[in-house]
Amino acid sequence: MKSIYSKMLVLAFMASSLYSYAWGLTGHRIIAEIAENHLSGKAKREIRKMMGRERLAYWANWPDFIKSDTTGVWKETSVWHYVNIDPQTDFKVFEEKLKAQAGPSLYTQIKTLSSQIKDEKTSEKDRKIALIFLIHMMGDLSQPLHVGRAEDLGGNKINVTYFGDKSNLHSVWDGKLVDSQKYSYTEYAKLLDIKSDEEVKQIQTGNLEDWLYDSHKIANRIYAQTPNDSKLSYDYQYKFNDTMERQLLYGGLRLAKLLNDLF
Repeated sequence: MKSIYSKMLVLAFMASSLYSYAWGLTGHRIIAEIAENHLSGKAKREIRKMMGRERLAYWANWPDFIKSDTTGVWKETSVWHYVNIDPQTDFKVFEEKLKAQAGPSLYTQIKTLSSQIKDEKTSEKDRKIALIFLIHMMGDLSQPLHVGRAEDLGGNKINVTYFGDKSNLHSVWDGKLVDSQKYSYTEYAKLLDIKSDEEVKQIQTGNLEDWLYDSHKIANRIYAQTPNDSKLSYDYQYKFNDTMERQLLYGGLRLAKLLNDLF
């Protein structure tokens, strides 16, 4: 991780002029807000030492904002946001293919960032940057098409129309499904975060590989039901809104679990 904290502060406020990526602005903030509501006391204290009074949602989209940085400093991080896997219906095969992949990906970097945060030798600035990336990338994990297929770039090459407007499958899942509900991120987080303690514990079971496979299975269903040139409208919202909301909730609860374990 490079120590360029001053650049980070400047870029954090460029959202109004940037394109949004995984889950869009609202989705990532929903996930971060839900996670914050489930942090342990110790995790809250440790994170506050690192982040100050800013909530997790404040930084949730920064790793997407920096994609517009022209210095090249953050170029290497673009591949951290996804992992491509051919369609798999067996967890063991999925896990084998996941671990056999070469180079950085969503899978490898969540592990790397977690290690950096735990390592006492990591500088304070780099530890904060690692935490910001981790908040975002655990959100990416729950967006199914970030565990999609290489040949269509996670749905980016699958053309669709959404209520008559030209788009692509990835973009629909990044933001259009979420934003069409017209909630603020705090409203949506409050509406979704209603599970019992036992249900929360169940959602948080498993490990990183399990959670990635969970998203991969949903991606396979999305692909099967959204062929190229699909015309998407209210019927698509009806079909997938529950799935979209599940992924936002699960993303937040599993981020909280990871952070509680780290701290």
